[in-house]
Amino acid sequence: MDAASTQEAGTRRHQVVVVGSGFGGLFGTKALRRADVDVTMVAKTTHHLFQPLLYQVATGILSQGEIAPPTREVLSSQDNVQVLLGEVTGIDLERQVVTSHVLGRDSTIPYDSLIVAAGAGQSYFGNDQFAEYAPGMKSIDDALELRGRIFGAFEMAELGAKRGDNVDHLLTFVVVGAGPTGVEMAGQIAELAHRTLKRDFRAINTRSARVVLLDAAPQVLPPFGAKLGAWTSRELEKLGVEVQLGAMVTDVDERGLEVKYKDGRTERINTVTKIWAAGVQASPLGKTLAEQSGAPLDRAGRIGVNPDLTLPGHPEVFVVGDMVSLDNLPGVAQVAIQGAKYAAKEIDGRLKGKPAQPPFKYRDKGSMAIISRFRAVAMVGKVRLTGVIAWLMWLAVHLVYITGFKNRVTAVLHWFVSFLGRGRSERTTTEQQIFARAALGRLRRGATDLVSAPGAYDAARELVDESRRHELEQQAIEEARLSDAGERGVKTGDRV
Repeated sequence: MDAASTQEAGTRRHQVVVVGSGFGGLFGTKALRRADVDVTMVAKTTHHLFQPLLYQVATGILSQGEIAPPTREVLSSQDNVQVLLGEVTGIDLERQVVTSHVLGRDSTIPYDSLIVAAGAGQSYFGNDQFAEYAPGMKSIDDALELRGRIFGAFEMAELGAKRGDNVDHLLTFVVVGAGPTGVEMAGQIAELAHRTLKRDFRAINTRSARVVLLDAAPQVLPPFGAKLGAWTSRELEKLGVEVQLGAMVTDVDERGLEVKYKDGRTERINTVTKIWAAGVQASPLGKTLAEQSGAPLDRAGRIGVNPDLTLPGHPEVFVVGDMVSLDNLPGVAQVAIQGAKYAAKEIDGRLKGKPAQPPFKYRDKGSMAIISRFRAVAMVGKVRLTGVIAWLMWLAVHLVYITGFKNRVTAVLHWFVSFLGRGRSERTTTEQQIFARAALGRLRRGATDLVSAPGAYDAARELVDESRRHELEQQAIEEARLSDAGERGVKTGDRV
């Protein structure tokens, strides 16, 4: 008997709502497989994302399908689960109702128990305008856009070099943030330029590409300790990556970025391709919960919870993963997985009349970061590993957590092609990948304007066209100004 039939029969089961389809949401839902509950998972995407491998999608190693299987498919054999698409925009703790939104439509979902695993997004440290020119690395959209920008930069450089133009700004790639994501991204771009693409172009030498890794911190990979950080920095430099530490990005625009160093000097780096891998900000739902419960928020938007991961004053609400501020838990997948399993076990135990579990305790299974093929670092307890052994460990661990047997098989094949050979199996890019986000951003309500009412598409298109016309007019005015200034400079003998 399905959930709807059960309710009609007057035997309504305990309703659990799970917010998010990431590691916390998926593992929490799976852990309730045998519980006497009905589970509703609501998430703003239709897939479960293996976020640590996003950079491999961005650099053409893996396809998005291999790290983002459909959530419905993953949970298809679990009869007590319903999966709904929607971004959760509100949680009413008093009424015990979750509100979700998708394309202009709101839905409400009642709950008896709630697991909030909405994760975290990219933080630009109060400079959200940087996102237009420096995408983060938190979603499939981000990875595909970056793939288009990276491979597109080489293509545009080839065209420019053939015309005799200076293409240094096109062959300069800047990664902001020297944590695991930034290190992995910088290393793979360097491998692309120096190894994968070196025979593919005629007018440019891809090996002359400049890859810069910036961070305001004094070392690479701060959580890994000084020794592993220093080793990683040396290996990156061997790959041709310029590691610049104590460097704070103060401005970003279409053509480059401004950097201020700890000694006070400033520098502009001209580059079309910027990747932002610095800082995270917890889901805005943390603020929503804090306002209603009085729980504290830290600077990253993470919410303070009880030792059993429940919200203060609301034992029916569990918060797990990157949203949690408790005992300095790191923002890694294992924290979300273990926390979600703990919450699911507690919910099941309450229904069975079992005593409460001891406070949640995170079991650290180690941290790893790959630099390039055959180069990685691993930290497991007191053990520190580098080189090929750490690289093989990284491959094995990440392979285990890829969802689905077929995805594991294809990932291994793609790794074989990319790491042992020179190829990248996923190099297809389109203009839509690069510009769709910016186009949607020009609409008043994003994609909702395209579907919300008859004629909305035409109105939205007119808005985009008007915006484009305005940009072209401004560009023409600027070109005329520069041309006029150039003519005056020539007449007066000044160098312009």
